[in-house]
Amino acid sequence: MGENGVGKNYYPQGGAAAAAMEVSSVEHGQAGGSKCYDDDGRLKRTGTMWTASAHIITAVIGSGVLSLAWAIGQLGWVAGPAVMLLFSLVTYYTSSLLSDCYRYGDETTGKRNYTYMDAVNANLSGIKVQLCGFLQYANIVGVAIGYTIAASISMLAIKRANCFHVKGHVNPCHISSTPYMVIFGVAQIFFSQIPDFDQISWLSILAAIMSFTYSTIGLGLGIVQVVANKGVKGSLTGISIGAVTPIDKVWRSLQAFGDIAFAYSYSLILIEIQDTIRAPPPSEAKVMRRATLVSVATTTLFYMLCGCMGYAAFGDDAPGNLLTGFGFYEPFWLLDIANAAIVVHLVGAYQVYCQPLFAFVEKWAQQRWPKSGFITGEIQVPLVSSGFKLNLFRLTWRSAFVVATTVVSMLLPFFNDVVGFLGAIGFWPPAPSPG
Repeated sequence: MGENGVGKNYYPQGGAAAAAMEVSSVEHGQAGGSKCYDDDGRLKRTGTMWTASAHIITAVIGSGVLSLAWAIGQLGWVAGPAVMLLFSLVTYYTSSLLSDCYRYGDETTGKRNYTYMDAVNANLSGIKVQLCGFLQYANIVGVAIGYTIAASISMLAIKRANCFHVKGHVNPCHISSTPYMVIFGVAQIFFSQIPDFDQISWLSILAAIMSFTYSTIGLGLGIVQVVANKGVKGSLTGISIGAVTPIDKVWRSLQAFGDIAFAYSYSLILIEIQDTIRAPPPSEAKVMRRATLVSVATTTLFYMLCGCMGYAAFGDDAPGNLLTGFGFYEPFWLLDIANAAIVVHLVGAYQVYCQPLFAFVEKWAQQRWPKSGFITGEIQVPLVSSGFKLNLFRLTWRSAFVVATTVVSMLLPFFNDVVGFLGAIGFWPPAPSPG
């Protein structure tokens, strides 16, 4: 994964299409081209601070919010909110550093970096580039595994909620999560064959609706439970030694740190979001810093409400996943809606987060074997209204990736543990020093 092998225009808007636009822009002259194209020859960007904030909020508010009540339960009323605030400040600071890396050199006229790895290549060299590339793609694999586990647990929760409603809460309703992981994996094999899945315009809107749906339901149920309890549960220091051993207390506290970190992580796609912002003035970096401030503040407020209300409702017994840990049993249909929203959100989120890895491997293969029909050839598949081009290498490689992540997920069906681990590796400082 050297400088010529990682992240160089591996998104759909790069390569030949970008070159063609640049030639077109030059041919029509600077004055005419500036109306339709930016300074790099690509179609004029139209994003604003508000659209960038919306993209960030959509990316950040995910299934990690459901573990925050448990995380605060391990740390208590003092350390829990304080750690959440600390991570929000660290996220804002590192995101501001990373946004300065969008252009190499001058922040208004320097060369644009279209992806995270483009920014790494422009500012670092040698083993540092390889390390950043490895961490980014390893994190993507981890996110794919985590999303598979979370989606299967939510599907399982729908089945169990209905079982509890019919047979009573004392019935164990033991059901295996393996079939649901297989179902999710089959769906991902199908969706992974759609080219440029991350560019589908309605995807962010749907993901945002689903995120706010299940998060709001969790918040509402927490408020109702607090009212039913006629008071707030919890303690200043969280779960006490005695209820757990000292070693377990330390381990749970560190895991809570990981859960909170996972809930804030979005560095993998920050540069891609910034690349949607219209050209200066003001500079994209200034707009992105303001967007980060707005989105992180909004997210932190929402996290505080969900996490603290969940802890207030259940105290030290807060479940690892607020909507699947069955602190709530009724109304079962509302739990079904919330968990269905989680599944729909994760189906799309899985694909969006995996696109950089998919594109990197496919570009590397095309550069390595440019004359191979298996890698570069496409088969026209007739559909209802238009043709669909199927690439055999894409079919094989992406299907193998989905199968591998699904199998690993079957071996690691522990939502909280996986979330904490992903948060730990994903919050590694993401920002290369701007040049």
